[in-house]
Amino acid sequence: MTALASAAMAAPAAAAEAPVIVPLQGLEPVIPMDAPSVATGVPVPVPGGPTGFQEGQSGLLPDVTLPRVPVASTIPETVVAAQLPEVIEGSEPGKALFATPSSPVKATTPGATVGNAVVAPRGDRLGLPDLAVPEVGILTPAVSGALDSQAGLAQPTA
Repeated sequence: MTALASAAMAAPAAAAEAPVIVPLQGLEPVIPMDAPSVATGVPVPVPGGPTGFQEGQSGLLPDVTLPRVPVASTIPETVVAAQLPEVIEGSEPGKALFATPSSPVKATTPGATVGNAVVAPRGDRLGLPDLAVPEVGILTPAVSGALDSQAGLAQPTA
């Protein structure tokens, strides 16, 4: 049981992705050139272990918390390539390329906290815990990552 719990709490080694190739060959009768090719992928998010169970500020018992869950993934590489039209007869103009390399992304889901309604005992209540109005808070989500794109021309391959 302990081994299963520790495996579930471990950070993912590598995020997976599902490859996607967008079929654009149906455009060839409409446009006066070869259809562009688009190759990308769909990131598969991998959740980590929840955090923030014991983030209480004060009181006898810890705050009741809806923990934030970390999620890691990788935005897959995307390549859009379009054959350039032949401007001068007999020339090979190449391809226009737009590419974004794969990049890791880390995020955390939103969370909530409800302050404890039981506070430390006061002297006039015979040592019994006192009641208070619970405080409610929202833990904001977070996303971190970087995306770098490149545009340019590629020479035709022989």
